[in-house]
Amino acid sequence: MSKVKSLKCRECPEEYEISPKYVCDMCFGPLEISYNWKEIKKSVNKNSITNGPKSIWRYKSLLPIDGNDVIDIGTGFTPLISADNLSNFLGLKKIWIKNDSVNPTYSFKDRVVSVASTKAKEFNFDTFACASTGNLAGSVAAHGAKAGFRTLVFIPSNLENEKIVAASIYGPEVVAIKGNYDDVNRLCTELAETKPWAFVNINLRPFYSEGSKTVGFEIAEQLGWKTPDHIIAPAASGSLFIKVWKGFNEFFEIGLIEKPKNTRMHIAQPKGCSPISTSFNEGKTHPLPVIPKTIAKSLAIGNPADGYYAIKLAKETRGSAHAVSDDEIVKGISLLARTEGIFTETAGGVVIATLVKMVKQELISKDEEVVVLITGNGLKTQEVISSLSAPTEINPTIKSFEDSFPNY
Repeated sequence: MSKVKSLKCRECPEEYEISPKYVCDMCFGPLEISYNWKEIKKSVNKNSITNGPKSIWRYKSLLPIDGNDVIDIGTGFTPLISADNLSNFLGLKKIWIKNDSVNPTYSFKDRVVSVASTKAKEFNFDTFACASTGNLAGSVAAHGAKAGFRTLVFIPSNLENEKIVAASIYGPEVVAIKGNYDDVNRLCTELAETKPWAFVNINLRPFYSEGSKTVGFEIAEQLGWKTPDHIIAPAASGSLFIKVWKGFNEFFEIGLIEKPKNTRMHIAQPKGCSPISTSFNEGKTHPLPVIPKTIAKSLAIGNPADGYYAIKLAKETRGSAHAVSDDEIVKGISLLARTEGIFTETAGGVVIATLVKMVKQELISKDEEVVVLITGNGLKTQEVISSLSAPTEINPTIKSFEDSFPNY
């Protein structure tokens, strides 16, 4: 019996055979994977996981993959770092950094794309594509190269140059759209209806999004088979946020951890693109679309596909939602670098700034454990902190050094 039963609509009882399909024909709700947990429980336990590879593929039995030929460039099982300096600075007992900036293309997107590219092979696609705010483009290009696909990445034309370079090096067609991410996504959705291509975050979205739950799997395993008191996650579409929680609940479903009933989920967004956080704090159930204007371009999705589900989850877990300014984002990047030696991109700055705000608002007790998700590497967004990196120029003499640095 297969471990995967069907594609199931989140909003109505309709189910569909496994195929590159993402929307319900009856109610237009999003589709997701339905698993045969009774069958999975027979072969998955703590030993089977810990004896697996140190990558996302240690959880292969919990992912919607049928064969053994996976597209693997070494993604996952990233460090969960005890952030002692940051904890002391903020007066908390324990902060953990889940550092996904060390994945092969330096972002958590490698998780979702590794799963999506493997599924694209199983479906016999030969063309691999995506709509991206930046990090996804690099990951799709890398996995497309590894898998031997013809690859196209569609991006907003104002994307950071570092992210364009990071995608282009793998040899895809890079298509820059005059508009924001929502314009890019709209075009790609139209292309997905007319072209026989594997669009990772459109027609492969039910499979693609499952890769994010491996963040939840890893956190629970690395904490000693338990979940923390708080998770702070950046939100663009909202998919990562809800899938981390899905990972916790699937571990509970097969008996690996206790029910994560005391874990509170918190949303972090930039003020210049905070449709989920704003709607949560206004008591709305659905985010109202916005036009993004923020330095955190990897979070600049004005019409988030999973926004409704992110708001619902934050409420159900007694969590919260926050929006931080561009200035706070830069300070967050700097604080993490100066305390823990981790250089994060703007999305990570959003998370750290949110953590600081939550501590000031006393939303985290001093004796609680917090895990913050760092999803991308700061080398991709260097221009936002360029003002912090001007060197002090001196003459090649001891006197010049001592005059310029009298405290050394």
